[in-house]
Amino acid sequence: MNQHGHTHQAFAFNRAFAIGIALNFGFVVVEAVAGWMAGSLALLADAGHNLSDVAGLVLAWGAALAAGRRPDSRHTYGWQRASILAAFANAVLLLVAMGSLLWEAGHRLQAPPPTDAAAVMVVAAIGVLVNGATAALFISGMKSDMNLRGAFLHMAGDALVSLGVVLAGALYLWSGWAWLDPVASMVIALLIIAGTWRLFRQSLHLLFDGVPENVVLAEVDALLRTQPGVDDVHDLHVWAMSTTGTALTAHLVMPGGHPGDAFLEQVGRELHDRFHITHPTLQIELGGHDHGCARTLGE
Repeated sequence: MNQHGHTHQAFAFNRAFAIGIALNFGFVVVEAVAGWMAGSLALLADAGHNLSDVAGLVLAWGAALAAGRRPDSRHTYGWQRASILAAFANAVLLLVAMGSLLWEAGHRLQAPPPTDAAAVMVVAAIGVLVNGATAALFISGMKSDMNLRGAFLHMAGDALVSLGVVLAGALYLWSGWAWLDPVASMVIALLIIAGTWRLFRQSLHLLFDGVPENVVLAEVDALLRTQPGVDDVHDLHVWAMSTTGTALTAHLVMPGGHPGDAFLEQVGRELHDRFHITHPTLQIELGGHDHGCARTLGE
């Protein structure tokens, strides 16, 4: 039921994705042309970054649509992991782009060319408006969907970066320091790398079935062990099915026998309310046998 709700939410943001992609692609063209004519590496760098934003929005949109596909005999969980793959691809794309920017800015810093600061400020100010408006499209979904939250934070961060370019242009007009443009580019790149590195680590962690950061496995284990009739818990696994769905499997040793569906429903509700686990699978065992390769938490 939770997956179904998230699917409807993803489709509800189709218009937001379409508008955001159109706005940002149009701005990329304007910014790239203006940056080339003004001789501004900061604008060209930001245009390249905004192009990666367009690709990121396309990936996020495609992932949201893929996650809504129904499970079948070949993909029994559907395509929910597409949202994690999209987050990882976005992180890699940004890190490569910003690494290239740092390299070019380092070369430009040795012999800074003159810059048309007024043009830089005008175009960057447009960027503040475009990125801010795009971020606003996703603000209502950011609390319940990591994919939408990522889109919001990324675009809001871009609005701040564009504001930084405006300030750098103003300083250049006041001081005439040609080195401000490559230095601003380097600062932009480092800020984006700092923000992207966490996304890279999180998405890579989830790709290898890591426990989501909002789940403390020891607390899940403790919750299961305190349920009435449970003597032991083993083979406890928690992993992310998508950026909005978390799965759990566990074996509960209950010598008194199967407690009935009401017990399973109650435990499922507690797991959802406390840890946002949307797909729990619990196996009841009477105990008394060797589980072979089974492991309990911490072994």
